[in-house]
Amino acid sequence: MHLAIGQAYAWSVFKPPLESALGLSGTASALPFQVGIVMLGLSAAFGGTLVERNGPRWAMSVSTVCFSLGFLISALGVATRQYWLVVLGYGFVGGIGLGIGYISPVSTLIKWFPDRPGMATGIAIMGFGGGALIASPWSTQMLDAFGTGTGGIATTFLVHGLVYAAFMSMGVLLIRVPPEGWRPRGWEPAKAAAHPLVTAADVSARNAIRTPQFWLLWIVLCFNVTAGIGILEKAAPMIKDFFANTSMPVTTAAAAGFVALLSLANMAGRFVWSSTSDLIGRKNMYRVYLGVGALFYLAIALAGDSHKFLFILCALGILSFYGGGFATVPAYLKDLFGTYQVGAIHGRLLTAWSTAGVLGPLIVNAIADSQKAAGRSGPALYTTSLYIMIGLLAVGFLANELIRPVHPAHHENPVHHETGGDA
Repeated sequence: MHLAIGQAYAWSVFKPPLESALGLSGTASALPFQVGIVMLGLSAAFGGTLVERNGPRWAMSVSTVCFSLGFLISALGVATRQYWLVVLGYGFVGGIGLGIGYISPVSTLIKWFPDRPGMATGIAIMGFGGGALIASPWSTQMLDAFGTGTGGIATTFLVHGLVYAAFMSMGVLLIRVPPEGWRPRGWEPAKAAAHPLVTAADVSARNAIRTPQFWLLWIVLCFNVTAGIGILEKAAPMIKDFFANTSMPVTTAAAAGFVALLSLANMAGRFVWSSTSDLIGRKNMYRVYLGVGALFYLAIALAGDSHKFLFILCALGILSFYGGGFATVPAYLKDLFGTYQVGAIHGRLLTAWSTAGVLGPLIVNAIADSQKAAGRSGPALYTTSLYIMIGLLAVGFLANELIRPVHPAHHENPVHHETGGDA
């Protein structure tokens, strides 16, 4: 499921052909992707409780229908030169598929692997980060084969819709929920719950958003994502600008290679760091993300354009923490709120992603533009942004330190739990 919906990160492949074929601006060609990400956050937040209530197979079916239908509507839009249909299809309808599909495996995986929730959700969410590695060359090859005119783009969208429908249907058919009372061999819930932040009780999604723990974790995720997405969104021009005044400036090809390395770090972090959190605990893992991440930013700011290797190494570390933060947060939620409605709680928390998706690029781009207008160049374009990111990570670090076990007043009544509740 995540390998399929991770195609969203490869939207940039379609931007130049759409701009040429339909006479669009760069801003207009980005609109379907932007609407899709907004709808991802909204559908995850508002559809999370339905996902928990109706189960993963229902959720994956809805995701498959919406995501595939989005491509088919987009194909019709390009073929008829009605661009609003592309925005409606890929952005609105497909974006609903993105959000429901993103959260659909989470609670099921945590139920199957209560002993390794970080690793289990990390593997799935790694797929979202890796979706573009499949979709980008595949989409490029189809555009080369069918052409980059309206007919070729429409055919490419049509094939995407049909192939993704078949591929995602495999997930629908294979998904299973473990039987009541199932647990891995040798795993004892009582021992797992001995950790101070791990609860053996359950909290509903409605009650979770009334706790300080939810909003502290919202701040943690938002600022961790802001720090990562600020680099990710502007990676290629950033490394070129940073070393433009040195004896060995970065070429366009080298900048593209840097972007590919960041993608791999993003993917690897989702598995490696979330698995590590099973061993050292979620709170300690976020101490690393936020504390070491701030040190990486400080190293970049202080080194300037004198150490290219250090810049690349620190950027890779920051992006691995960006991916790891996404993959670790479902397990952190499970520790704090139990498994009862963890998917729905996760959906509500993803509004932090939507906020960070606006905040990170806005900080980096706006400051770089203002510094460029003032006649500055090189690292000076980004120094202020780097120190702002350090400040945000410090606030996130403090928020993580303030997280304590959820008060029993928010726990579910056993009878309420059995009947499904009204969350």
